[in-house]
Amino acid sequence: MKPNTHPEYRPVVFRDKSAGLTLLTRSTVATERTIEYQGATYPLVDVEISSASHPFWTGRDRVLDTEGRVDRFNRRYGRGKAGGR
Repeated sequence: MKPNTHPEYRPVVFRDKSAGLTLLTRSTVATERTIEYQGATYPLVDVEISSASHPFWTGRDRVLDTEGRVDRFNRRYGRGKAGGR
């Protein structure tokens, strides 16, 4: 490999704050934050969703239609509660 053309591949901690998951892996991601983890200091990346908090992996459903988009669609295009016209 050519020198100085590839990013540094190093151990990095990814943390999902909502689920409390902390994962040590390797990555080239750039971050200035650090964390003490298992007796060493590593770069830290906070993520919003991981397998520990995603509804698909946890089996918990979330209500996605908070603004009534489905109801508004049904009213606009003539669908009643029975689903027909």
